[in-house]
Amino acid sequence: MSEHDHFHHVRDYTYFEVPKFLTSPHAFESVDAVPWHTLQALHLHSPSLEQVNEAMEGKIFIPQPFAGTAREPGFLISKFMVLQVVVLLLCLVIFRGLAKRIGSGVPAKGRFWNFWEAIALFIRDEVVRPTIGDHSHDDHGDGHEEHGHQDHGHAAHGHHDHGHGHAAHAHGAHAIAYAHPGDKYLPFVWSCFFYILLCNLLGAVPFLGSATGEINVTGALALTALVTTFIYGAQAMSVKGFFGNLIPETGVPGIAGLALGGMMFVIELLGFFIKHGVLAVRLFANIMGGHTVLGVILGFIAIAAAQSNVIYGMVASGSVLGQVFIGCLELFVAFLQAYVFSFLATIFIAGAIHKH
Repeated sequence: MSEHDHFHHVRDYTYFEVPKFLTSPHAFESVDAVPWHTLQALHLHSPSLEQVNEAMEGKIFIPQPFAGTAREPGFLISKFMVLQVVVLLLCLVIFRGLAKRIGSGVPAKGRFWNFWEAIALFIRDEVVRPTIGDHSHDDHGDGHEEHGHQDHGHAAHGHHDHGHGHAAHAHGAHAIAYAHPGDKYLPFVWSCFFYILLCNLLGAVPFLGSATGEINVTGALALTALVTTFIYGAQAMSVKGFFGNLIPETGVPGIAGLALGGMMFVIELLGFFIKHGVLAVRLFANIMGGHTVLGVILGFIAIAAAQSNVIYGMVASGSVLGQVFIGCLELFVAFLQAYVFSFLATIFIAGAIHKH
């Protein structure tokens, strides 16, 4: 690894970094015998065999069956790709298991299942439903459901006079039969939230990493949110209606009104792309920044190693203690950033499907 790359611990590479004693010595007979993608990952220029073997210590390289050759490079599998597959499998295991447990109408039992169910219900009842609102009330502009309407079936438990407007505690057939209009968008918002959350949490596991600390990953998530918002908006208002919704009522008659409306349309359209671009930058910056701070704090230990035992002990103790506190803050940030991304994505969807 290049000595000048101070952020290599939070970057995406084709290997996982682990303590050196967990890896076995590599016995390449020559530098030419080392795979080209391995040399590329090590960032070594014209190295000796000894330098290569030394640089490979403490690294578990990911098999590259599609790497191709140095002249004709193929597809390389990176650490963050592997972690995203792990997140996908975790989501399948957790939520298929949860769906089976509540599918019969019986509440899920156990702290593990209740934990995930509580989070899912929070996103549904406190984010998606209030933000999306009731489609039938667009003319009123309040974006909220009217509690006494039986046609929306919000009295899933038979208490029409209570006016809860939510099926937060409903399970099984009743919860599905009396779904809120906003529930149509729940699968996407849930997917965003839990995918980002689990990616963030993997960063708290030693020797792994957060895929959301890579701008390409967060950019792909933001692009997905943008396309999804457009699709939902076009379904609700047609393609023409979606773009027409970006033109505000100026109240200015004649050519001046048309010119002003045209300028506002360009501004609104640019804003539509910029808002989703901010989703990518916000998530990336918070996750990348948090891990960088952790790396810097622990790096103080290596800097103080050449000092006296007293200074080294003070710096090491302070760095470890600081890492613990920052690590706890990172756990909070993991949940917060997943929430912020999902909440903003829901707001963008609501703006696309309602006339304004």
